[in-house]
Amino acid sequence: MEQQKLYSKVRQAIEAYDMIQEGDKIAVGISGGKDSLTLLYALAGLRKFYPKSFSLEAITVHTGIAGMDFSPVQAFCDKLEVPYSVVKTEIYDIVTRRNEKSLCSLCAKLRKGAFNEQALSLGCNKIAYAHHKDDVIETFLMSLVLEGRIHTFSPVTYLDETGLALIRPLSFVTESEVKGFTRRYELPVVKNLCPADSVTKRENAKRMLDGLETEFPRAKSHIFAAIKRDHIDGW
Repeated sequence: MEQQKLYSKVRQAIEAYDMIQEGDKIAVGISGGKDSLTLLYALAGLRKFYPKSFSLEAITVHTGIAGMDFSPVQAFCDKLEVPYSVVKTEIYDIVTRRNEKSLCSLCAKLRKGAFNEQALSLGCNKIAYAHHKDDVIETFLMSLVLEGRIHTFSPVTYLDETGLALIRPLSFVTESEVKGFTRRYELPVVKNLCPADSVTKRENAKRMLDGLETEFPRAKSHIFAAIKRDHIDGW
């Protein structure tokens, strides 16, 4: 995917759900993966010509896993002229010491807390996550199969406990487009060294959807259209 197509799709999502207002200061969560780096690239580029002025802060929550090097991300942020901060934590040690079944959900909760705290300390009023179109569909499927309810996350969510608004500007961008963009523009992806990476229920949902798409071409597009058409949770 080319740069202009990425800008176009992100701008469509932003304008469809009124994600950005004049003077917003947006904290972008940077895991070091392809999705978050693509999101940062898109928002940094849009910032130059979008009719509403906004600023960015890039934030990485370092969980304490040995060997994770985010210096390439720092160089990337410097190139994009986006301030970058790394919040060092001991989340990985805390989580692995706990005798709980859902360690991933506990880790996610602690990371979100550290991220929100840093965003507020920097004066941000919004945070941006890099969930893309496939994530929306996978979450819908997981809610249906695992919880028996019609649900997925919203393009915009208001976090009452913090006063922050959470936006997802990649909602109209597919995972394959993100992968193509990452390769084309050689984004500095940092390998996730967590041993639980790629062994989650989401990965199972991804494989299930890939199977559906093989059997029924355009299955993902039809599911996404249904989510938008029926206005599920803010859509």
